[in-house]
Amino acid sequence: MSAPVAPPGWSRWLIPPAALSVHLSIGQAYAWSVFKPPLESALHLDGTRSALPFQLAIVMLGLSAAFGGTLVERNGPRWAMTVALVCFSSGFLLAALGAQTEQYWLIVLGYGFVGGIGLGIGYISPVSTLIKWFPDRPGMATGIAIMGFGGGALIASPWSAQMLDSFGTDHSGIALAFLVHGLSYAVFMSLGVLLVRVPRAGKPVESGPSAFAGAQVSARSAVRTPQFWCLWLVLCMNVTAGIGILEKAAPMIADFFADTSTPVSASAAAGFVALLSAANMAGRIGWSSTSDLIGRKNIYRVYLGVGALMYLLIASFGDSSKPLFILCTLVILSFYGGGFATIPAYLKDLFGTHEVGAIHGRLLTAWSTAGVLGPLIVNWMADRQEEAGKHGSSLYGLSFMIMIGLLVVGFVANEFVRPVHPRHHITAPKEAADGRHEQHA
Repeated sequence: MSAPVAPPGWSRWLIPPAALSVHLSIGQAYAWSVFKPPLESALHLDGTRSALPFQLAIVMLGLSAAFGGTLVERNGPRWAMTVALVCFSSGFLLAALGAQTEQYWLIVLGYGFVGGIGLGIGYISPVSTLIKWFPDRPGMATGIAIMGFGGGALIASPWSAQMLDSFGTDHSGIALAFLVHGLSYAVFMSLGVLLVRVPRAGKPVESGPSAFAGAQVSARSAVRTPQFWCLWLVLCMNVTAGIGILEKAAPMIADFFADTSTPVSASAAAGFVALLSAANMAGRIGWSSTSDLIGRKNIYRVYLGVGALMYLLIASFGDSSKPLFILCTLVILSFYGGGFATIPAYLKDLFGTHEVGAIHGRLLTAWSTAGVLGPLIVNWMADRQEEAGKHGSSLYGLSFMIMIGLLVVGFVANEFVRPVHPRHHITAPKEAADGRHEQHA
């Protein structure tokens, strides 16, 4: 099911909408919290169990991206988008059956395991193709698509809430909402499957560089280079710093200003979470586009260096100024989103386009690690500080110092990134050869 080669005159600007149709759909994962309270009430679950489908989905995202990256490169974006469509939509349908029959394990299996595979394959499905279509602006191209993953929840969250209001929050209402999600996302993602094309070999942009120019490194060789593991550390540290705030945003801002004359209400805390989501989304396109102008290493110096400064300002003065606290956290979350969107272009700069999707998939194991590490640091340290009799902003001081240290580690790792040694290069990228063959066929 290889995507057809684009005919002469095919606009490359049709490819970002194809990618967005997938990423906006799978970005629903960030809106899972909408279903947590109804599930807890309808199926008599505690908070830990109601979070399990989402947690398993994120784990499967990292694992399927890592192990499926080579298949995505081999079979092409149309195959990958189709697999993502089938898995993600089927996951919702299984979850709907589980909710209707009150079989919680089916919800975990459907949304968490099957749907999580769709998340991982869908996340990496357009990356390699976008980079090949936009060799002159890879940061902007991948930023457009990955912005969709960050922004998917802004659509899915109110949409899901409205469905639950209409259908009810009992097990039948939840089942119907899952069913509508599964069918709707199948239709929306099919637009990407039908629209995606791969560029002809050579120059997809007549005035731009070749999509296959420069050094090329296979995925197997890439993971044996120090550059890959430096970038793994860079991504892991940056994501850890962002997700540590994102996961605990509402109670965190409430704690910081609980002892002041202007405490934060529950509705204001929810608004703060929405602001963070917007910053996360904006950073994905804004900062990744900026990286095309100032370079990938420089933009990560900003993410990690300025990010450490933002954490220091919050730890030192955050509880004395609400605007300062909000501004610093918005900047950190914009760096969080920007880091996700910029990393594919950084990989392209170092390893070429030959198997960049497969390399990106392997690197996303850093996300899985950070997804555990960030919340663990913030929550565990806050619990320990509370047991010690502390409260308010003092619950987070030590964990923020740890985050600063991790960002410094990421900053140093970024400084060690150098061009890949020629011994890892390959001489005849498979894509270029395939493209020439298709042109002559």
